[in-house]
Amino acid sequence: MEVAVEGLRFSRSGRTVLDIPSLGFAGGSTTAVFGPNGSGKTTLLRLIGGLERPAAGAIRIGRAEVSRNSESRRHVGFAFQEAVFVGGTVRRNLDLALELRDVPPEERWARIAEAARECGIEAVLDRSARQLSSGEAQRANLARALALRAPLTLLDEPLTGIDRVARTQLLDDLPRMLATFAATTILVTHDREEAFRLADHLVVLAEGRVRAAGPKSVVYARPPDRMTAELLGYTVVEIAGRMLGVPAGAWALGNGDLWVDLLVERVVDMGNHLHAVGAAAGERVDVRLRIGDPVLVPGDRVRITPRTCVPVG
Repeated sequence: MEVAVEGLRFSRSGRTVLDIPSLGFAGGSTTAVFGPNGSGKTTLLRLIGGLERPAAGAIRIGRAEVSRNSESRRHVGFAFQEAVFVGGTVRRNLDLALELRDVPPEERWARIAEAARECGIEAVLDRSARQLSSGEAQRANLARALALRAPLTLLDEPLTGIDRVARTQLLDDLPRMLATFAATTILVTHDREEAFRLADHLVVLAEGRVRAAGPKSVVYARPPDRMTAELLGYTVVEIAGRMLGVPAGAWALGNGDLWVDLLVERVVDMGNHLHAVGAAAGERVDVRLRIGDPVLVPGDRVRITPRTCVPVG
């Protein structure tokens, strides 16, 4: 189900939180709204879900305009960043969510079983929902939203607050879960890896404004400004009068068509390789050293070149 945002403005305590003239989310896709903390990501998700009211503009899910009391909210499954459960078992919490959407009992049981299996929570279905580990609670939170099989699923920082092992597993599992249960998904995250691993499309949000939007490969290849490029993981440097974004790991020692001098400040031993960290063209630069590269020490000045880069702006 498509989502359209038009002329959206939202303020809190006299401060503009969001100012989005136009933004669309394609039906049948997963879109990550990506940006730093405080950029307005969660507020945008809550507005789409009808939990907040804009100062101006409109949001449409399909043909229905969203409001706090509109029927469009029944088309939305929402997993909040903090998993909140009522008293009782995990099964009861999932069942209640489906009951509130008027899903018949027989179908509720089948959906719960399927969602529990896909989300890996079958073993905790009959445990108190308030006695779960962080990873179990997040999986149960996702299962509750996905079991709704809503036309639109909203996920707020779905991997926040869980341990590294559980997060790694969910990064692998969540795309399959979304393909099984969710028609259209919008998720928000401040983590670049999550955005690229989980989504087809990317919306870069910073300071309440959309900096870039589109298929993630297109957004990554064409950062429109320095802030967007840095959020996407580029080191932005000016070389030969051109502003360029250099991806992580793309610097190498030596000359090339484009080059800068690096003043080495420290050399970091990563166990199986070394990194030279220092200043180049007024920016902090990290160069992964390769077998055969000269031994560097702090104070050395060496020439480096980007093996690949993109224009910025």
